[in-house]
Amino acid sequence: MTHFKRLVCLANSRKGGERCVAGMVVDSQQWIRPVSARINHEISRQERQYTDGSDPRVLDIIDVPLLHHQPSSYQSENWLLDPRRHWKRSGRAEWNQLLTAEQRPSSLWTNGHSTPGRLNDRIPIEEAVTLPDSLRLVRVSRVTLRLHPPNASSDAAKRPMDAVFRHAGRLYIMRVTDPEYELAYRNKPGKVHELGESFLTVSLGEEFKGYAYKLAAAIIERAKIEAGSKT
Repeated sequence: MTHFKRLVCLANSRKGGERCVAGMVVDSQQWIRPVSARINHEISRQERQYTDGSDPRVLDIIDVPLLHHQPSSYQSENWLLDPRRHWKRSGRAEWNQLLTAEQRPSSLWTNGHSTPGRLNDRIPIEEAVTLPDSLRLVRVSRVTLRLHPPNASSDAAKRPMDAVFRHAGRLYIMRVTDPEYELAYRNKPGKVHELGESFLTVSLGEEFKGYAYKLAAAIIERAKIEAGSKT
């Protein structure tokens, strides 16, 4: 049986060639990550589109068709979506709504494990499987976007981007998977770009080579929201 859950969309991030969408139930801090029945749980454009064919955007308020709760280890927020139904947009969230949904964890899960060039961005899978959740919405005073050179085997459109920020006194450097910010900044001059006060949706991805990686799945700038502009 299909159940529609009304969510504030807080991530529509890149996952391979498709997307990973996540949001909080309106007026609550309950996270939901709609997932497909495929092995990697990614959501195709056809599965997440509105009736007019457009794609959900971060801060859209969405009615999402779901079949049942389907947790997967530490990704306890996963729900199996109904791919036969269109998603429905019912409005947009404002900065004040994010303030009521803000989470204030003492840390972003466990720290102390880093990939080269990043910091506190991964967790050994034997630790990750003991965690109760995999999504956090945190507010930071500033974010630095740091662009890497393109990989030798790829073009400029695939330049990796990191988010550098402090939360609860700890420095983090992690991969950005927000496609709107990747598109907006990958061709700008310079390798470093400073952003002001922002919310970050931090997601703990599925296991990859023995680790669960922390990802900046969405960046939500206060200045852009209050100006009413689009990323």
